[in-house]
Amino acid sequence: MKILLLGEYSNVHATLADGLRALGHTVTVASNGDFWKDYPADISLKRKPGKLGGISLMLKVWALMHKFTGYDIVQLINPMFMELKAERLFGIYDYLKKHNRAVVLGAYGMDWYWVKTCSHDMPLRYSDFNIGKQLRTNADAVREQKDWMGTAKERLNREIADECDGIVAGLYEYWVCYKDVFKDKTTFIPFPIKPQGVKPKAKGEKLKIFIGINKSRSEYKGTDIMLKAAEAVKANYPERVELEVAESVPFAVYEKMMNCSDVILDQLYSYTPAMNALLAMSKGIICVGGGEEENYGIINENELRPIINVTPSYQSVYDSLKRLATMPDDEIMSLKRQSIEYTRRHHDYIKVAQQYADFYVNILSRKDKMQRV
Repeated sequence: MKILLLGEYSNVHATLADGLRALGHTVTVASNGDFWKDYPADISLKRKPGKLGGISLMLKVWALMHKFTGYDIVQLINPMFMELKAERLFGIYDYLKKHNRAVVLGAYGMDWYWVKTCSHDMPLRYSDFNIGKQLRTNADAVREQKDWMGTAKERLNREIADECDGIVAGLYEYWVCYKDVFKDKTTFIPFPIKPQGVKPKAKGEKLKIFIGINKSRSEYKGTDIMLKAAEAVKANYPERVELEVAESVPFAVYEKMMNCSDVILDQLYSYTPAMNALLAMSKGIICVGGGEEENYGIINENELRPIINVTPSYQSVYDSLKRLATMPDDEIMSLKRQSIEYTRRHHDYIKVAQQYADFYVNILSRKDKMQRV
């Protein structure tokens, strides 16, 4: 198949592309590298700051449109698949739909269905927008609600979801938001991770805890709370704990800092580990974050439990880190080995790419049958 992966979140498309290429498919990645993270792309869609940056990107996109035609599959990372206003993306989406065989929408992060479902229906015990039946009122969550509800972004998301040929969710939470509305074309496929081929490193004298901070989304993702808990554990157990913080650094720098760690703190309001946590786990680093039973259930994992699951509170994070700080070394090593095995079983990028390829083939077969009727 000839496949275009348009947009990027946390290296999902770049990694998926490598897996699909290993299976013999022709793949092009066009993206902005996920902003400052600077992930690789075959066609760069980076935007310069300001209004002129938007105009420049729009002109570049239209000049490139002939390169975005003739694909069997075009997969969008998100309804906002380019750094342009939603109003600009309607026409680009229509062009992609017209000049390619099939379009797939990725349910990988922030979009209208995520905001609406978590803010109104609340099927999850907690999320970026709710704790139980109470709405979160932090500024980041309120801003996202205003940005997506009753706006051009909502209209764009709903149009693409209605008209596209398939929807693929990368986390349990996002699958929940789409599965009932689009049950005939929504599937869940785990995120792809390249095996690191490493054995877990033994813990040194101190437990090395690592956290990555994106300043603009710290409160929204809960890393502000996790950082405070980690700092308190370090202060109370200085002889047992080290803490390293990476703040809005390029991915290559982030990964280098992470590699020296025993533990990574992930998103506080998640049920599941996302790309950064999964990459860390593939290196034998223990994830403290989302590890709810729904996460294990959707991938049919009945044996491994490598993730230190926390509920969205300071005390839960503090208690979990305290337990790790005082845990015997053999138990730490067991969790590290389980982390590697977990990613090998469920997130190997070639296995995941095959799941995507199967999904794409089913979409194309269904379309061909409909055209023959």
